[in-house]
Amino acid sequence: MYPAHGPKFPSASPFPVYNYFAYATYYFSHYIVCIDPHPPSVYYSGGLCGTRNIQHINILSYRTMELGSIVDFLENKVILITGATGFLAKIFVEKILRVQPNVKKLYLLIRAPDTESALQRFNTEAVAKDLFKLLKETHGENLQKFLSEKVTPVAGDITYEDMGIQDSTLKEEMWRDIDVVVNVAASTNFDERYDVALPLNTFGARHVMNFAKKCVDIKLFLHVSTAYVSGEKPGLMLETPYHLGESLNGTTGLDIDQERKIIEEKLKELKCDDNANEKSIKISMKDLGMERANHYGWPNTYVFTKAMGEMIIGHLKGDMPVVILRPTIVTSTYKEPFPGWVEGIRTIDSLALGYGKGRLTCFLGDPQAVYDVVPADMVVNAMIVAIAAHANQTFSETIYHVGSSVSNPLKFTRIQKSGYLYFTEHPWIEKDGTPVVVGEVTVLKSMASFHRYVALRYLLPLQVLWFINLLFCQAFASTYKNVKRKINFVLRLVDLYEPYLFTKSFYDDMNTEKLRRAVRDSGDEEKYFYFDPRVIDWEDYFQHTHLPGVVKHEFK
Repeated sequence: MYPAHGPKFPSASPFPVYNYFAYATYYFSHYIVCIDPHPPSVYYSGGLCGTRNIQHINILSYRTMELGSIVDFLENKVILITGATGFLAKIFVEKILRVQPNVKKLYLLIRAPDTESALQRFNTEAVAKDLFKLLKETHGENLQKFLSEKVTPVAGDITYEDMGIQDSTLKEEMWRDIDVVVNVAASTNFDERYDVALPLNTFGARHVMNFAKKCVDIKLFLHVSTAYVSGEKPGLMLETPYHLGESLNGTTGLDIDQERKIIEEKLKELKCDDNANEKSIKISMKDLGMERANHYGWPNTYVFTKAMGEMIIGHLKGDMPVVILRPTIVTSTYKEPFPGWVEGIRTIDSLALGYGKGRLTCFLGDPQAVYDVVPADMVVNAMIVAIAAHANQTFSETIYHVGSSVSNPLKFTRIQKSGYLYFTEHPWIEKDGTPVVVGEVTVLKSMASFHRYVALRYLLPLQVLWFINLLFCQAFASTYKNVKRKINFVLRLVDLYEPYLFTKSFYDDMNTEKLRRAVRDSGDEEKYFYFDPRVIDWEDYFQHTHLPGVVKHEFK
């Protein structure tokens, strides 16, 4: 595919066939499909992005999606949400309760030893947050009564069969009543311990799916994954499923049950090692996850285990309607329940915080690289619309990329400009009352330049400190160890995030565009369930919404 505004076609291609479709006029005004004797190639910004067999794209048979009232669909529904105290899940819960107070019940699976503890976590980590302020304004002193009628916190853990729910009566009730299962529970740490990530992100998906299959009136299973399961390949990443045993680099032999045995054997080996301690076991488990991920072509443990989770869901679903939602980098809310709500520090926010506090002296990455980000409320709206659109439709799972790199690309230079403008106008104030003056940072455009920079600025002085420490009989041993630890930590982080700092990936959102059009065509509900990133002015969003939100909610 080529942008329709005039790039050259490759000389090897025959004259292209132009396909424009009524269902996605806007989308295809940007692309032209080139059909030749080989699998059609997908072109973007004048270069080859990726290839896809036309039968998988299924462009010529794309049908208009019909969608009734989303709010009406939610009425009287019973929904199970896992990972219910997480960032996205809380926004999802708040949105459902706000737009459809006549939802019948929300079962919230919360990791806790008992129901009372689960309820306490929900109240402390969700209801007490600013996120729920519109519901507080609406219901006033009756909020707790409303929540007690609509929300049932459930103590459980998806790393166990039946999600760790002990109460057999409660399980029978859930299996009888649940209409929709939404699996959001996950560990999102890139280098999580393998013995933590695999049970949660992979086998957790299996346990939630098996629980859903016991629900007698189940209408849909929605699984929140990540767009980065596609790895670090350049080009256009497609909305296609992964299958059991599949790898990114062609390596055969991926067996999910065998991966669990590898963990068990490694842990047994470590426990027999007299020199092993809690810290060394933790490091070994982190290293094992990265090694297994790299072996099959994934850049880190997180995306590897999430990809395997998708494989399991596809394998087990049977005739159950399944939607897999793959968001990109999720940022603060764009509009609802109010602009700028965020929880937890993401990579992009860590850079902003370091810059605002005057601690970011350099940036590693391509200033012209496109960073695929999407506000959290848009992700949640896409989740809700997908549920309403696919409930009771028995066909192979549908994949949705929810991001912005294709429809509204954001280059790092625009983030950088927004950060400079925001922190110039609203400088961080040090404890002594001095405002931090921000300025230009050194941009390192390759790993080689980064290592040279670190060597000259940090490693060389560290060697001097090591020598001084020897001369003064270990007087500076503690300082030396602390500095060395911090440098090693930074180097590990850089290795971890390198694939995303120089990313040249774009995330195809053809399926998602079809979903957006269905909302536009269904009536006036688009204003409630918006998720079109084309409406976002990125510089305005970062300067006036996201960065103020990060500073307010996360700047400590």
